[in-house]
Amino acid sequence: MRQFVIDELSPMERDNIDSYLKRSIKRGPMIGLYWIQLPEDLLSTTQRDHKEHAPFHLAVELTNTSVTFELLVRSQVNLHCTCIAHATPVQRQFVLDFIDRMVTEELIKS
Repeated sequence: MRQFVIDELSPMERDNIDSYLKRSIKRGPMIGLYWIQLPEDLLSTTQRDHKEHAPFHLAVELTNTSVTFELLVRSQVNLHCTCIAHATPVQRQFVLDFIDRMVTEELIKS
């Protein structure tokens, strides 16, 4: 799986990230799981064509010592389709920009 991981978080950094994620993106079905929804203008052609599988998002998992940003674009409706794919370069940049904002705003040093 392609992913971006920030590890060795202090308890304070972990709490700051948790607070940031709760304020910024949608919570997932389990504790520590969040969804970054992709704006429609960043969707691939296949994802745009599969409107019935929208919204499309990337998973974020927060543990006690790390936060992981998956670079797999998922659908909440369908698990097996050609619209489920690795993030395109523009989608990946969208996630990296989100991470940069989070790290800067929450003063993460890890």
